[in-house]
Amino acid sequence: MKHALLIIALLAAAPAQADCYADYKAKQDNPLRLHYGVAELPDNACSKGAATKALAPRLARQGWTLLNIVSIFGPEGLDQRKASAGQYFLRY
Repeated sequence: MKHALLIIALLAAAPAQADCYADYKAKQDNPLRLHYGVAELPDNACSKGAATKALAPRLARQGWTLLNIVSIFGPEGLDQRKASAGQYFLRY
């Protein structure tokens, strides 16, 4: 019983995990292709610098170069960006 109470107390004291997303611009060369996308980020990448480090390798694996992180936002910003991101909505 003591262990169960301890676990409950620890869970109650833990900070809530906030969903973190970024919208970004990327490119491919030869021929030049550009895209705007939205990506989910790990909780430790909720700043532009950290998002760049997390997202650039994911895009590079598919031949894309990250140009910039436009903004960092929570789940409340997903719906308004979905149409603009099209096929690149939560793809990377």
